[in-house]
Amino acid sequence: MADFDLTFHHLGLATPRPDKAREFLRGLGYRHGESIFDPEQKVNLIFCEHSQMPAVEIISPGQGGGPIDKMLSTNPNGLIYHPCYSSQDLTRSLARMEAAGTRVLCVSPPKPAILFNGALVSFYSVVGIGLIEILEGFTPRPSANPHS
Repeated sequence: MADFDLTFHHLGLATPRPDKAREFLRGLGYRHGESIFDPEQKVNLIFCEHSQMPAVEIISPGQGGGPIDKMLSTNPNGLIYHPCYSSQDLTRSLARMEAAGTRVLCVSPPKPAILFNGALVSFYSVVGIGLIEILEGFTPRPSANPHS
């Protein structure tokens, strides 16, 4: 996706059972960090990394109702529901997608993400693709600390 100036970052896995997801990913050789509550998104997050497979962000419901609650009511076992891409210039990436004829609708405007040290994240519905997350101005992935 060099034309859009987007780089793949991770897959978002929504689940009501984050411990089960973490155990499964650990069995695949993933390392994971601590669970973090993101008050902007109203979800709990665990970032998981692997040396040879895509990074996975485990997203589970927080308090107060969040964006994944309805999705999990119809998918009680969880689901991969978004890829995340990083962009050094969100406005330019969105303009390039639109110029290429890709219809992009903002679902959630940029907000600081606690999991990514305050970098801005936003969500878009891309016609023919589905939901994507864009992480602006953040290239490195956070380090996942292995649990003992």
